[in-house]
Amino acid sequence: QVQLAESGGGLVQAGGSLRLSCAASLRTFRAYRTVYMGWFRQAPGKEREFVAAIRWSDGNTYYTDSVKGRFSISRDNAKNTVYLQMNSLNSEDTAVYYCAVASYGATYFYQGSYDYWGQGTQVTVSS
Repeated sequence: QVQLAESGGGLVQAGGSLRLSCAASLRTFRAYRTVYMGWFRQAPGKEREFVAAIRWSDGNTYYTDSVKGRFSISRDNAKNTVYLQMNSLNSEDTAVYYCAVASYGATYFYQGSYDYWGQGTQVTVSS
């Protein structure tokens, strides 16, 4: 089982920035054939949705339309960590943000493809 720990959430004013981190447990991560690490979010009263993903092998990135140009996903292979840099935040970005990992056969934007999830970190954007 891969354990994921998110950090970096908090309260920020509209237009501000936050950087989320997600660290995977080293021992179990090495045994898991990671294809994608992704970020999802769930706003109050809404379903969880895809935000961004990165293909672990080559660093290719994918984003949902609403965050393109504002969010950036990156990884540090040595630390088994993925980051989500969030700029120009607005109230619609308020949500609990989750990171997750997916292996072979996964579809990067489909949450059902992801096997392990972190507990989430709250991001609140005040207007």
